[in-house]
Amino acid sequence: MAPTFTNSNGNPIPEPFATQRIGKHGPLLIQDFNLYDSLSHFDRERIPERVVHAKGSGAFGVFEVTDDITDIVGSAFLDTVGKKTRTFTRFSTVGGESGSADTARDPRGFSTKFYTEEGNLDFVYNNTPVFFIRDPSKFPHFIHTQKRNPETHLKDPNMFWDYLTSNPESVHQVCILFSDRGTPASYREMNGYSGHTYKWQNKKGEWLYVQVHMISDQGIKTLTNEEAGQLAGSNPDYAQEDLFKNIASGNYPSWTLYVQTMNEQQAKDAPFSVFDLTKVWPHKDYPLRRFGKLTLNENPKNYFAEVEQAAFSPAHTVPYMEPSADPVLQSRLFSYTDTQRYRLGPNYYQIPVNCPVTGTVFNPHVRDGAMCVNGNLGSTPNYLASDEPINFKSHSLQEDQEVWEGAACPFHWKATDAEWTQATALWKTLARYPNQQEHLAHNVAVHVAGADHRIQDKVFEYFYKVSPELSSWIKKEVLELSPRK
Repeated sequence: MAPTFTNSNGNPIPEPFATQRIGKHGPLLIQDFNLYDSLSHFDRERIPERVVHAKGSGAFGVFEVTDDITDIVGSAFLDTVGKKTRTFTRFSTVGGESGSADTARDPRGFSTKFYTEEGNLDFVYNNTPVFFIRDPSKFPHFIHTQKRNPETHLKDPNMFWDYLTSNPESVHQVCILFSDRGTPASYREMNGYSGHTYKWQNKKGEWLYVQVHMISDQGIKTLTNEEAGQLAGSNPDYAQEDLFKNIASGNYPSWTLYVQTMNEQQAKDAPFSVFDLTKVWPHKDYPLRRFGKLTLNENPKNYFAEVEQAAFSPAHTVPYMEPSADPVLQSRLFSYTDTQRYRLGPNYYQIPVNCPVTGTVFNPHVRDGAMCVNGNLGSTPNYLASDEPINFKSHSLQEDQEVWEGAACPFHWKATDAEWTQATALWKTLARYPNQQEHLAHNVAVHVAGADHRIQDKVFEYFYKVSPELSSWIKKEVLELSPRK
């Protein structure tokens, strides 16, 4: 039988497009609840979009353990080869609004929620192994320069390049961003990286620093600057369409997961800080170790309910996994859950896409608040008493835990010549691939050509420290595109 059309209270409406009024052409009546019920909800159907990562796509899937890594981590979902865990993954661009183009030159978010038997675990990753900053206090400043000028409400190359060239720790990420990897051909054909250093421990209490890599089984495919621009005009939702259609047709994308490990002594001996988000761990020194496969095999039934309302945070973790002292990661532990409470409300974890597996949550003191829809634990007392018959699950404490000491002090991670080392290595690596060095120079040049001459000169100097040849190529094309009088 067809459903009966009703108002929000469940009362049947015989004529959905009729309104109550005085006479045939008279004014409307405020007693017409059905009309105001509809309009009132319509006025409120938008929630605040994410300040970053606003434009996104998502899918459900499954993670399967392929290799035994119980010697380095004791988390239950990784305890048996072949074990499977349901997941939800959201891909996104970082800087654009929710209606912006999927093919914009921008890092891509790559966040995966694992619905484990020990609660939800979120991998809140990007498609680049490094980032622009390592001081969390810079994040709002950096993001503002990548958005719109407060006066003109336009994207502003002066803001963009003035910030980056004034903060040289950004150069490694900028070289990745303006290579062709800055415009992935699809969400299926890009990798995901933890970027941050995390800490994992085994059930003996032995711990290691780790970084995680999610390597696309489809391979890496990118767009040129011009191809990305054409798609932005002809099909700005290109990546969303590609992901949805491939999953719908049974062409399920997958990623193989690897982990790099480093012990505390190796971290002390490394030529970079393990807590520096602008640096990678060389594979020759810290080899990749395979441990699983992620496959996306189910499209969402409703975009708003399951993609727009998906809430991720690196603070969502499970036993035997925890954050390191990486300062940007530490700040994200607060910021991500704070933004979800702002966007979705204090009970965001009750939304179905965010709900942990049934039976894994029991915290009777967490009550009430807007949109509490889980029964609010009924008559269960809203506190814990010392004699309550409740199970408290514990796991091994880490051995030889790090020791931090010293006075509380303001700290700014100042730039050194080391900022250019890995960027220069990346520039040399690009020479192995046809036209990739040329594309990097071209992509920078067409972007910075619209900036003031003063900013352009800062850009030439910025890239000169990566490679004099790179700087020369950029300068040559910029001056051709915007000749100086």
